[in-house]
Amino acid sequence: MYLTLHADYSLRVLMYLAARPGRPSSTQEMADAYGISKHHLVRVVQTLAQQGDVEVRPGRAGGVLLARAPGDIQLGRVVRAAEPDFHLVECFDRERNTCPIAPACGLKGVLAEARDAFLATLDRYSLEDLLRRSKPGLSDLLLTPSAPRE
Repeated sequence: MYLTLHADYSLRVLMYLAARPGRPSSTQEMADAYGISKHHLVRVVQTLAQQGDVEVRPGRAGGVLLARAPGDIQLGRVVRAAEPDFHLVECFDRERNTCPIAPACGLKGVLAEARDAFLATLDRYSLEDLLRRSKPGLSDLLLTPSAPRE
């Protein structure tokens, strides 16, 4: 199973904001902290705002803030909103499936069960749970800009 960068960055943005409660953060600040593309983070923040997880305040003193309490942000919902699909293999996509054994194959059901278990695990956790599971010093790490990645 592989999460797209959009899902990965969605979770990182939420952790960043939760580690700095009540403080508006710019996308540039978050991009610098993680050493990732600001352009990509703008799209991630748009997705999170559409889902009601973050609030975007425009203007010079604006920025991005959590719109919900960390305990109200369920990881499974965030990942589902950020992922375009969960087509683990070709046969999950009816329109593009060309696998000749699909009508008789038992693999699709097993993979669907594994996907559902993965999402069910994420559904059991909130952003607050991630903060509790994180080691002390998370917010300090986020204050130190990462080296840019190529």
